Amino acid sequence: MNVCAVSFMDRTMENLKNLIRQVPDWPKKGILFYDITTLLKDKEGFRRLIDVFADHYASHRVDQILGIEARGFIFGPALAYRLGAGFVPVRKPNKLPAKTARVTYDLEYGTDSLEVHSDAIGPGDHVLIVDDLLATGGTASACVRLARELGAVVEGVGVVVELEFLSGRSKLNGIDVFSLLKYPK
Repeated sequence: MNVCAVSFMDRTMENLKNLIRQVPDWPKKGILFYDITTLLKDKEGFRRLIDVFADHYASHRVDQILGIEARGFIFGPALAYRLGAGFVPVRKPNKLPAKTARVTYDLEYGTDSLEVHSDAIGPGDHVLIVDDLLATGGTASACVRLARELGAVVEGVGVVVELEFLSGRSKLNGIDVFSLLKYPK
């Protein structure tokens, strides 16, 4: 990549970062929440976000975009449209009406689960997992496991925001993780 392209990309990412509202002490004291709703309402910012994702994954084979509930439902369909792929919602338990496949994963205090329709992903499908945030990596790694259990090839995990200080990327070894906006601390 040439210097002009890098500089343009750096400016684009900085512009997108400026569209995200930071809310201190939400949802609890000591947490700095990165609110993407302010980016979503900016038509040029949202368009640029999807364009950057699409440019990054244009050379990948992507049959299905897996959007993790709930914010992956925002970015996933727009990206699926741009890449000519299908969209598969990855839901919390008991929200899908037909037969599902489920994966359970550990949280700091307990467990959680994700589900997809059993027939949504087929063996050999190339999938891209999309969400708004990569924090500790538990949800993304569970989604990777679920896709692989159904026989899919995981092309990557794309997120809008990565909280690098939580080291979530370390749970996704061997996966192309693409994050648009990184926060070191």
